[in-house]
Amino acid sequence: MRHVFLVLAVIGILPWVNFYAWFQENGWSLSGMIDAWYVNEATAGLVRDLSIAAVALTLWILVECIRRRDWPGLLAIPATFGIGLSCGLPLYIWLRSRHEDR
Repeated sequence: MRHVFLVLAVIGILPWVNFYAWFQENGWSLSGMIDAWYVNEATAGLVRDLSIAAVALTLWILVECIRRRDWPGLLAIPATFGIGLSCGLPLYIWLRSRHEDR
């Protein structure tokens, strides 16, 4: 099962294909992309939903890593906010499960 989470973390990079295409079409403006996220109520709700989930994941990672002194798990935080929740969450589960293989 551990390898499934690693595969999901890698697949979680795929939304960047869409982001890259948007940047190519609209210019490399982060503020422009953020504006596009709020173009209607559906996309605004999705952004809020993913943002809350990303914050919840970050808090879980921080608590778990500090409690277990498992510092490599912290790598999932920049993956979450730099790539996306679709990468950060399975990456953290993969990193956390590495102790189960021993």
